[in-house]
Amino acid sequence: MPTLTWRFFVGHDIIKLLMTVLFMVLAIIIGSLVSLVGGILLLSAKKRREAALLLTMPFGAGALLAAAFFDLLPESFEEAEPSTMILYMLGGFIAFFLFERLAGWFHHHHQHDEAKDTSQRWLIVLGDLAHNVIDGVAIGAAFLVSIPTGIITTFAVAAHEVPKELGTFALLLSRGWKDKMVILANLATALGTLAAAVLVYLLAKDSYEFVPPLLAVTAGFFLYVAASDIIPDIHEQPRRIGTIQAGMLVLGVVLVGMVMMLLGA
Repeated sequence: MPTLTWRFFVGHDIIKLLMTVLFMVLAIIIGSLVSLVGGILLLSAKKRREAALLLTMPFGAGALLAAAFFDLLPESFEEAEPSTMILYMLGGFIAFFLFERLAGWFHHHHQHDEAKDTSQRWLIVLGDLAHNVIDGVAIGAAFLVSIPTGIITTFAVAAHEVPKELGTFALLLSRGWKDKMVILANLATALGTLAAAVLVYLLAKDSYEFVPPLLAVTAGFFLYVAASDIIPDIHEQPRRIGTIQAGMLVLGVVLVGMVMMLLGA
């Protein structure tokens, strides 16, 4: 009887592991395809590109803020001391800031250098890969909590990725790469998200004490992206455009909140 019980739980754990990894892989693939297709569509629609960016960027910021405040932080607070988790969140915020500064990587819409040499193209690809790896860490940490939490986080990341991928496409094309090469580079860097997510999940699934700090650090990443890059852009826009963007940000928050309720996260 003890042997049968042990086999049942071992089998149950393996099934749970495989199901979680399967959902993770599918969510990342769908999210990557959405961001890829969205970037291609925005890039091809030259006349409407700026208008689309004005809408998608604040929506992505709202999705990240909702994931951070409605899901990741509450989950970390439930499992660990909130005051300690806030410090981890601050650490994630500062770490992402330092990463961007030390790597020499500024967000795409702040990039003005028009040089077309090979080293700059690969710097752009490596920068995109690094960002995708961080996205993968966030997604892997979220799936450690539950499948719904992981799906919500993947959705929030994908919403932010659409305008980011447009920036990557535009930069690589401006530096001499053809459409096919740009798409291949995007697909290659997307593997960084998948690899990082699966690796984080497999390494931390049996060490639950690492999950709350990972969630808090991820929330810090999301807050940095929204607060330091996207929200300041809204304030710089003319009143009417800024109001529309503010509405899109709120829509992102509300929509992700509704998805959380539907998924029971």
